[in-house]
Amino acid sequence: MNPIPALARRLAVPLAAICLAAACTNSGGGTDGQTGPPPAPPGTVPGVTSGEIRFAVLATGSNNPIGTCIMECLTQGIEDYFAFRNSTGGAHGRKLVVTTRVDDQLGKNKEGALQIISANDTFATFGAAQLPTGWDDLYKAGIPQYVWAIQSEAMNGKDSIFGNIAPTCLDCTIRSFAYVAEKKKATRIAALGYNVPGAPKKCVGTITDTIRLYSGETGQQIVYSNDNMTYGLPNGVGPEVSAMRAAGVDMVIGCFDLNGMKTLAQEMERQGLADVPMYHLNTYDHAFVAAAGDLFEGDVVTVLFRPFEATSKSGGIAEYLRWTSRGGHQPTEAGMNGWINADLAYQGLLAAGPNFDRKSVVAATNRMTDYDAGGLVNPIDWSRQHEWPTQDDPATHGYRQECYAFVEIRNGKFQIFGGTAEKPFVCWQNKDRSWSEPTPTSFG
Repeated sequence: MNPIPALARRLAVPLAAICLAAACTNSGGGTDGQTGPPPAPPGTVPGVTSGEIRFAVLATGSNNPIGTCIMECLTQGIEDYFAFRNSTGGAHGRKLVVTTRVDDQLGKNKEGALQIISANDTFATFGAAQLPTGWDDLYKAGIPQYVWAIQSEAMNGKDSIFGNIAPTCLDCTIRSFAYVAEKKKATRIAALGYNVPGAPKKCVGTITDTIRLYSGETGQQIVYSNDNMTYGLPNGVGPEVSAMRAAGVDMVIGCFDLNGMKTLAQEMERQGLADVPMYHLNTYDHAFVAAAGDLFEGDVVTVLFRPFEATSKSGGIAEYLRWTSRGGHQPTEAGMNGWINADLAYQGLLAAGPNFDRKSVVAATNRMTDYDAGGLVNPIDWSRQHEWPTQDDPATHGYRQECYAFVEIRNGKFQIFGGTAEKPFVCWQNKDRSWSEPTPTSFG
């Protein structure tokens, strides 16, 4: 994603101690990278020339099964961010550029990774994969990776794979499931997911465990669950919706992609359950929701960065919207994830200083203990968050706070749900997993 999308999308700081002379900020608001003539001779570091720092993108373009833009939008976000930084000199006097784009075609991520490793002409790789079979190869080759973090298992324990969020355990409870149900005044919950090993199948179990853990405080219960749905729902969901109707379900949580949630909503409408809200883990796609008309009316969607609907006068969200517009692009979830990843790559370069290489950039990034991309995300401590937290110990390798942003669909548009436009995140203490009401929060 979770965070949450990691469970559903697979087929899903102050710098500690010493920030070198280049200066850096953990929040992503750093100084510009213009430092005069580049001190590191070109050719000594892969992908670094006298005028450029070159990056690869390895992502799913063709054969994309999830119904949303991945590779194209991710790359747009990266390049919009690079345009922003290059306008003030790039990093250490060099422009930041994407020079290699590899479409993994869903099932050829490893082949794409080996192509990048063999060429050895880019400094680092941005990734967004449904099947990240090449991430370990890039990791072993010492190539830094900045990825759309829906593949938590492939990130866990690897200190040179950074994401738009930190990796988190797939078996841990998530307060947002109970919170959204509480806000919707729902107590009879259904959970549905694909019969795909790993994150998708575990998603239903996580929902079930969460609702049961907090049932004493919320009065909620799981009255229907199904983690045996065929991917893509080729046989429809008629019997399942009939079973939910018989069980008196008053909210549905779906571990599906956009197309799966649409199929489910259409069948619920057909069977007279159009007024039963759904909680989506993936559907933050403005064009998709607008095209659906009133199909998703009243549904709630998780967002893992500061939503576009929040106030945006300053900080990372303002720069993202400004430079996305200048690039002629629309704001998208994948585009924002690309922007966040590009910011982390840039901040790591600055933190490493002008005589940087891959190892020093990885080391400098792993000294960041409060990275929030200019207020866009729940702050990450990269010195300890490459490892999964656990159900019994959410704190040692987890976030300081458990935070999510939510939007509700009204008239084919999103509006802030739970939080406020100024403070769109809702956050809980993360020392333990006890139940409490969250606090509206803003970062940056």
